Amino acid sequence: MRQLEGYKFRRQVPLGPFIVDFLCLEANLVIELDGGQHVEAAGYDRNRTSYLQEQGFRVIRFWNGEVLQRTDEVVDEILRNLS
Repeated sequence: MRQLEGYKFRRQVPLGPFIVDFLCLEANLVIELDGGQHVEAAGYDRNRTSYLQEQGFRVIRFWNGEVLQRTDEVVDEILRNLS
């Protein structure tokens, strides 16, 4: 994801002790894509999200399957979070 509605996204960006999947600095938005391994890492993900929110970022998460099967809805949700 390079650009969406004029917002620029960077991929695999270090933020503190974490690497986030996608980051839009202009909107302080982090997008995380979760696969099956995240079911077992729910506590880690909660801590990670809390840390990122404390740093002033909004975090939205999508399952990989959502992105592939409901792409338009995922893009709409991202756009809502950008404004």
